[in-house]
Amino acid sequence: MLGLTAETLASESKLPVSTIEALETDANSADAKALATVRSVLETRGVLFLASGGDDAGGAGVRFKHWAEDGSIRPENLNATNDD
Repeated sequence: MLGLTAETLASESKLPVSTIEALETDANSADAKALATVRSVLETRGVLFLASGGDDAGGAGVRFKHWAEDGSIRPENLNATNDD
């Protein structure tokens, strides 16, 4: 989504590359502290984590914060009536 390499993410999170690679293969068995650290780095770079549940947002996932916070139109909602 951001185009980060494991090395870049490791550097920014101050975690070993091996930890980043382990998170990529099996986040369910990952160290909670490492997972929270990586999440914090991603959020700083503009990623918004969406919770699962019965809300109208469509369930769990991720998206860029700027779509959620600045009132801009998401790409899939662009059409001739809102094309400026």
